[in-house]
Amino acid sequence: GPEKISLPPFSPWLPSERLLKEFQVLGFYLTAHPLDSYSNILQKMRVQTFAEFSQAIKQGAANARLAGTVISKQERKTRTGNKMGIIVFSDSSGQFEAVLFSEMLNQYRDILESGKSFVLTATGEERPEGIGLRIQTIQSLEEKSLQMQKALRVYIRDSGPLKMVAGHLNAKGDGLVSFIVIKEDGKREVEVALSEKYRITPEIAAALRAAPGVVDVELV
Repeated sequence: GPEKISLPPFSPWLPSERLLKEFQVLGFYLTAHPLDSYSNILQKMRVQTFAEFSQAIKQGAANARLAGTVISKQERKTRTGNKMGIIVFSDSSGQFEAVLFSEMLNQYRDILESGKSFVLTATGEERPEGIGLRIQTIQSLEEKSLQMQKALRVYIRDSGPLKMVAGHLNAKGDGLVSFIVIKEDGKREVEVALSEKYRITPEIAAALRAAPGVVDVELV
């Protein structure tokens, strides 16, 4: 008879992991941008794209709230001998550079990893070589989303996707997770809430939305 093939258990990549691998191979994001899954949070926070801020600076704006995924970072010494960080970020409108000075650099150096996304407030000024951005505050976008979103609803038609969904809910947190089972062609819904609380992020929601058998996912 046919040979049986056993597949080793694996955790599916989160969209962010797939995108980071894309970037490492190609040098740009191909299928989506890591900020895409956070778009509703960025809207709520009134975050501008760098392109929008570039236009606003011409009208006299000096401060912005931006979001970006870290592409690269380097450190240089200033004339006074202190260190400054030069971080290259990417958002849906392109790439931009921002500087961090010594105290903030010491505070955030370890978390500013390639592929990680942040919300930053910055001051900007127009210079001959382009817009100079100086970071005032910076916060992990994932941490910010954990504060803002408290519940995840996963819509399914049967128990098929449960194992795949459980694979993504691997960290305890403050978020409530419930399954909405759609019965009788949508005439009836049964809600089943999980007793444990989990860490829920837009990335996890995006990964679940792509799982076979999942009809929809809502973050609230």
